[in-house]
Amino acid sequence: MSRAKAPSLEVTYHRRHYHQPQPRLHPHHNDRTTNHDCGIAAGSLRVSQPDDDEGKQTMSPQDSTMLNSIFPYDTTSLATYNQNMGVHTSVIRPTEDIFNANDPRLKDDILAIIMQYLSDEGYTAAQSVLYDEANVKWKEREERTMEVKRLKKAILDGDWQEAEKLCAKPLVKNHRSFLYSVYKQQYLEYIDRREIQKAFTFLNKRLKPLEHLQTKPNEFRDMCYLLTTKSITEVASFNNWEGIMAARENLVDQLQNMLDFETADRSGMISLSLLLGKTTSIHSSLLPLGSRYIPPNRLLTLLRQSVAYQIEFSRYHPKIAPTVNTLLEDYTSFVIPNAVGATLTGHKGNVKCVEFIGEEGRTAVSGSSDNTLRIWDVETAECLDVLEGHQSRIWDVSSTRSGDHIASASGDGMVKIWSLKESKACCVNTLSGHSGDVYSVKYHPNEDHVVSGGYDKIVRMFDVNTGAIVKTFPGHQLAVTKTIINPLGNLVISGSKDNTIKFWDIVSGLCIRTISSHLGEVTSVEMNSSGTLLLSSSKDNSNRLWDVRMVRPIRKLKGHQNTSKNFVRSSFADNNLIVGGSEDGIVYIWDQDTGEVLQKLRGHHGVVYEANWNSKQGMLASCSDDQTVKIWKYDDTIPMDVQT
Repeated sequence: MSRAKAPSLEVTYHRRHYHQPQPRLHPHHNDRTTNHDCGIAAGSLRVSQPDDDEGKQTMSPQDSTMLNSIFPYDTTSLATYNQNMGVHTSVIRPTEDIFNANDPRLKDDILAIIMQYLSDEGYTAAQSVLYDEANVKWKEREERTMEVKRLKKAILDGDWQEAEKLCAKPLVKNHRSFLYSVYKQQYLEYIDRREIQKAFTFLNKRLKPLEHLQTKPNEFRDMCYLLTTKSITEVASFNNWEGIMAARENLVDQLQNMLDFETADRSGMISLSLLLGKTTSIHSSLLPLGSRYIPPNRLLTLLRQSVAYQIEFSRYHPKIAPTVNTLLEDYTSFVIPNAVGATLTGHKGNVKCVEFIGEEGRTAVSGSSDNTLRIWDVETAECLDVLEGHQSRIWDVSSTRSGDHIASASGDGMVKIWSLKESKACCVNTLSGHSGDVYSVKYHPNEDHVVSGGYDKIVRMFDVNTGAIVKTFPGHQLAVTKTIINPLGNLVISGSKDNTIKFWDIVSGLCIRTISSHLGEVTSVEMNSSGTLLLSSSKDNSNRLWDVRMVRPIRKLKGHQNTSKNFVRSSFADNNLIVGGSEDGIVYIWDQDTGEVLQKLRGHHGVVYEANWNSKQGMLASCSDDQTVKIWKYDDTIPMDVQT
């Protein structure tokens, strides 16, 4: 029996071509695609209708059912479906050249699409209000459009009475320099026609009050001199005079340059090229919003295309179509790393810390006991820069979300702020105030402040621009090993060698909560992106997960080693997994929900101090006592390592 063909997911590769029927949506862990449902891609993804089934790989109902029944982090299934995994290396970055959100024509389109969606979803009252308000603005725009056209015509026709009246309108009212140019044109035309008496009267009445707006140093003086000459071109300021009509056209061009696109956009107008009739292309935004054609379900269509783009250009490309349940963050296909992608060498001492720079994470920064920081290209493993200036080992680094600056904490008691805006990084500020080693530093979400802690037991907040200490948080009985700020930016959380974790109000500086359940020194604290979970590491061979709202432990993560004098730290990976270092030289990956060890990454030859994940790059970075930084990726030829 024949049946209709379903839309298919077509993936085009550089050297080979696969065509897969659209599979049933696969259940996944916290809205993230995992190892078993991703594949290699370096081309394009699109939804299409297949013409035939010849040469196309299909998924049987049995296969589809089996895939849909697999729990994403089941270690057996991860090993079984590794062959579906691969790296996507193509990158296209959206820029203003592609989509300028300030283009008023696009703004009109957005409004029209929103109104269509409100109407389709039954929000008729909201749609009606938006429609009325948008059309009021459209009518104002139309009025301004007509004013510009009338002003242009008045100038070209020499109707200066009409031109002066239009210059008093809001469109050009505040541009006194243009009014001066209009008066100057009128005056020069009187001179050109040898109407000297009218020119003299006009000069005193109109131009004299605007003398300070002259465009050349001696222009007004030369205009006075024109009263005694036979030709306008005899005067230096006007020797390029080409006649009345040419001058009027130049004045119209001046109007266009004055009312540039940005000014037009701020006042809710369309672009000047349309206002002044410089193009014959009429965009639909010139029509009232209610009279324009909008394809059905336009907003949903654009959102689906946007999500498809994000899926297509994620590093690990899904072969099985994932379900996207949120638009509040970009789609990322999360995988569990299992292989060394690159080893970054160059440090002359153990590497205490590593962090991806900015949310994009195309580069990483590491700090070492050789007193230097190094900037790395995570794709090529190239050392891009070496930052020198500290007089002792680097204990911690922190990057702004934008990736423009990093902060480093050192054993010399200083925190340094480094700018990465130029090709060569430079230190732009040194924050002093600590006595003894500074073990931790973290940027505030506003990027204007950092919090730090160290040997002197006090947490400090600095203004990175002035270097001033904004607030101090005393209360720990021993050295502060880690300081962070919650996503909302109103709490500082610190861990200490006194076995406690403290929560500080950022405004009052008061300790509002203390956790003292650890049986060993706290070596790190970290908070998830929603601010609901806290992750802590301590020297009792455990990492603990806490419910911040209830201040109670949820889960204990074991398997690694953390008992010695080292600062072994752990962190969240994409909110689904937890990664951390260990004294046995292994990077551990735990399931956040079950506490089970999902993967052990072997490759370092010394204590692993820290591991950090970047969702945009789909990479894990770790640093070790062996003087190296390793970048971990997924390799479909290597089995998962979950040996005890």
